[in-house]
Amino acid sequence: MSGLMNAVVIFAVAVVVIARQFGARRIDSDRRWWVAPVVLAVVALREPGVIDPHHQVEASLLLGAELVTALAVGAGWAWTTRIWTEPDGSVWSKSTKAGVGVWIAGVCLRLGLFGIGSLLGVHQDSSALMLGLAATLLVRSGLLIRRTQSLRPTATGQSPAYGDGVHRALRKERL
Repeated sequence: MSGLMNAVVIFAVAVVVIARQFGARRIDSDRRWWVAPVVLAVVALREPGVIDPHHQVEASLLLGAELVTALAVGAGWAWTTRIWTEPDGSVWSKSTKAGVGVWIAGVCLRLGLFGIGSLLGVHQDSSALMLGLAATLLVRSGLLIRRTQSLRPTATGQSPAYGDGVHRALRKERL
């Protein structure tokens, strides 16, 4: 895929994922939540420009920093997502304002990494960004699935919710 096509795919995936997360969505842990991130990673790794051949050490360090940033953004986004159970036992999620902050911080960090790469003269392909997006989505989805497992119905038939036992007025999660 060309760099322009990669940029279009990255933008489209990011817009769809982000837009979908700010509405309430049912979490289905039986689905293959890892498929989209794996497909993005495979597409990114098929491209030869992930590492600049003229600056391999610097490009590898920048890619490593990109992946660490992506993992941190995915984890931050997962932990700032509100989850709850409905009376029928289904688990739902919705991103919060803090999630927007996590995304903004992640974009700023990625822009900083791009600037550092430009100063070092490292050619930076969009494949690294696509790989980072795949890592972000994989970590976020995995952590959300893990968080939902604690909210499944218990032996008494009641569905616990994050914050059970907290006074009713304080029950709404604010991040």
